[in-house]
Amino acid sequence: MSELIGIAPLLLLVAAGLAIMAIDAFTSEQAELAVVTSAALFVAAIVAGTLLVGEDLSAPELVTRYLAVDRLGLFFDIVICVGAGLSVLLAGGYLREHGFERGEFYVLVIFTAFGAMVLARAVDLLSIFLGLETMSLGAYALVAYRRTSARAVEGAVKYFLLGSFAAAILLFGSALLYGATGHTDLVSIQGSIAAGKADAILTTFALVMLVVGLAFKVGAVPFHMWVPDAYEGAATPVTTFMSVAVKSAAVAVMVRVFVGAFGDPSTMGLYTGWTPVIILLSIITMVYGNVAALAQSSVKRMLAYSSIAHAGYILVGLAAAHEVGSFAVSSVLYYMAAYTVSNVLAFGSLILMGSKGKEAVSYADLAGAGRRHPWAAFPFVVGVLSLLGMPPTAGFFGKYYVFSAAVQAGGPMIWLAVLGVLASAVGAYYYLKVIVYLFMREPEEDAPIAVPMQSGYVIIALVVAGYYVMKMGITPSRYLDWAVSAATAFIG
Repeated sequence: MSELIGIAPLLLLVAAGLAIMAIDAFTSEQAELAVVTSAALFVAAIVAGTLLVGEDLSAPELVTRYLAVDRLGLFFDIVICVGAGLSVLLAGGYLREHGFERGEFYVLVIFTAFGAMVLARAVDLLSIFLGLETMSLGAYALVAYRRTSARAVEGAVKYFLLGSFAAAILLFGSALLYGATGHTDLVSIQGSIAAGKADAILTTFALVMLVVGLAFKVGAVPFHMWVPDAYEGAATPVTTFMSVAVKSAAVAVMVRVFVGAFGDPSTMGLYTGWTPVIILLSIITMVYGNVAALAQSSVKRMLAYSSIAHAGYILVGLAAAHEVGSFAVSSVLYYMAAYTVSNVLAFGSLILMGSKGKEAVSYADLAGAGRRHPWAAFPFVVGVLSLLGMPPTAGFFGKYYVFSAAVQAGGPMIWLAVLGVLASAVGAYYYLKVIVYLFMREPEEDAPIAVPMQSGYVIIALVVAGYYVMKMGITPSRYLDWAVSAATAFIG
């Protein structure tokens, strides 16, 4: 069993998923499943964290051919499991309050998280596609989980159709890359490109298709069309889960493919044809995401466009990787960790401020909540300030490290960092607008925050997320060290 220690977090989730299916068959207490599922995810995160700071990362050769057993994978295991675990706690209160709690929800979450972890560790074109589809199929089902909601069904159908096209493009690009290099594993692909053996035309077309397929999953413009509808239509815990776990896995595989397969680990400048494309995607994603968020009347939809803008900030760090290597990658890792807890805090607070089967999703719904129920509004304030990048929150250092990587990369990357700062300033308007409504506007008569949700599950999730938002903002060094360790081990 010791040779399987490197994939222990994955094995834990498989075992937990099967156990939850068995428990669901023999109990009618669905709330127990929230406890079991979140506990399994947090235990997997703890195991991954123990391995991250340890030395033993053994795994059978048959596994390592397709899945990386490294600190980069373990770091994303932690982010995905923590984000999923907190989302499950939110669901434990939300689903019962809104009257559609069923056991299959928790099974879908845990196996979707498993697919996300496989995708984050994938080092072969085959395992990338298998991990992507395992994660995506679960995500499609989760968006449509609230079957009586027309918005949920519409969002799921759009997500499924567009996701199928993106997956097909990614698969075709993978086929072209195999034709160009004769290999499916990323290490051999990198070696073929380094030796000049890869067909340049096929490689270029393959690169374009890989960018399109992966940009869709991360929610980058112009491949973002599914994000607002899917995020708005899905149950809020599902939106939370997608915004952190699915995005984290997509970012992880982008790092492995572009930095690993198309960049030399020693010079980071072997094949940088992808860098200008990532820079362009970053620019239009930051600008469009922030501008579109300004026009939203739904806070949930505003957070969806905010998620698009954050994808642009993440791409800034990825684009800097060809110049500053491990520092840029570590900035992306830290950003994902900070973004995860910040987003859980923001979406979780929306759940807390809803009541009696009615969600608080619009600005009008939140009017006056801060004065009448400050304990319910305070987590939201902390969450959006972190997403904005205000000190002393985790989001501040997340943006600081990403933009610092761009500045260190020099050249046009400095202007990209400047644009990122300006885009963040635009974001301040719609983030602070929510706070204005919370504390400076009178509530409407049918505002759902008259009796905020009293779920212990939701409160626990918010306390945990809020603790790490502040801890990562006040003492970021420990978490940055983990990110640096993972990035350095990956870059070599």
